[in-house]
Amino acid sequence: MRYSLLALARHALRGNRDWQPVWRDAEPRKHYDVIIVGGGGHGLATAYYLASRHGVRNVAVLEKGWIGSGNAGRNTTIIRSNYLLPGNEPFYEWSMKLWEGLEQDLNYNTMVSQRGVLNLYHSDAQRDAFARRGNAMRLAGADAEMLDADAVRRMLPLLDFDNARFPILGGLLQRRGGTARHDAVVWGYARGASDRGVDIIQNCEVTGFQRDGDRITGVETTRGAIGAGKVGLAVAGSSSRVAVLAGLRLPIESHVLQAFVSEAIKPFVDGVVTFGAGHFYISQSDKGGLVFGGDIDGYNSYAQRGNLPMVEDVCESGMALMPAIGRLRLLRSWGGLMDMSMDGSPIIDHTPLDGLYLNAGWCYGGFKATPASGWCFAHLLARDEPHPVAASYRLDRFETGHLIDEKGQGAQPNLH
Repeated sequence: MRYSLLALARHALRGNRDWQPVWRDAEPRKHYDVIIVGGGGHGLATAYYLASRHGVRNVAVLEKGWIGSGNAGRNTTIIRSNYLLPGNEPFYEWSMKLWEGLEQDLNYNTMVSQRGVLNLYHSDAQRDAFARRGNAMRLAGADAEMLDADAVRRMLPLLDFDNARFPILGGLLQRRGGTARHDAVVWGYARGASDRGVDIIQNCEVTGFQRDGDRITGVETTRGAIGAGKVGLAVAGSSSRVAVLAGLRLPIESHVLQAFVSEAIKPFVDGVVTFGAGHFYISQSDKGGLVFGGDIDGYNSYAQRGNLPMVEDVCESGMALMPAIGRLRLLRSWGGLMDMSMDGSPIIDHTPLDGLYLNAGWCYGGFKATPASGWCFAHLLARDEPHPVAASYRLDRFETGHLIDEKGQGAQPNLH
């Protein structure tokens, strides 16, 4: 079924009784050419691009819960490509370009809103660092603008310019950045993949791997054994737990990242704003709630909940930036599992086991990378060679020393 204004009118005249399910809830078959473990945005995008761009349609996506029940539904919806290093910026800029055409490609409203992403700076040194990042973005074909304090004040007059402990001196603006609706992204990719023959199998947890020596030949699941020519892992914060079932130890730690949403208010924040004197980011949803978050909780955990000290830290940063939000009530909070790699950058590569491929280590950048991650992982699975924009995301870079240390924190996952 193709969505259109004509289809909407036709179904309205029929009392909306003939709408079809968005995707097929399939039963597992005995064997697939490719199995994708993980039914979040990355796994579903991979399946969609395998089918639509590479003609590989005998594909299954296995999800232990329901589609989008993991990190895909536990993020703050931000999309951007304002990275610095050559290993990262071309990849995220490619993702940004895919975001811009995603709704037309999927024929699905993913609510992509290019409202702009503004990174504030509060010192001369930070200004110089942002200028360097902006120049790197432009060299990679992305848009970037340096704003002074007056330009920021015109854009966001309710920020604390006059009494702030960390004065706002300006910001780095990417106008093409913004937000997208995370649930709609998952549903759109699921629909597109299912329409092209991909089996989406929910409530199907992988409990082990079938092996022939050093080759992976399938998976063991709670719904039986399933054979496969190739198996791709796209399970975010559960990457280490699933990989260990195949005898692999990954250079990844799992940490909790909390996010929050306030009660609905009138339009207050036009775009996405980040606080340069602390880790805090905020935007406003279409329903009026302020959506914001900050640092990971800083300890290893597989629990999808956080602790109160980080709640306090995030709220303190928000109050330092915009004191007006102090009277708002929080409606809810949630925690996502961040697969923090040793250098803070992702991995899209073969594993040492033949037939097993890895998509992991997304740290804070998972949602914004969804289209390019799926595109590049599908390329790797279909052709057994890395896509050019993801060529630096090798698993062995931690052994060879070719790190992509975007934040400059070294091999400290909890600091990225």
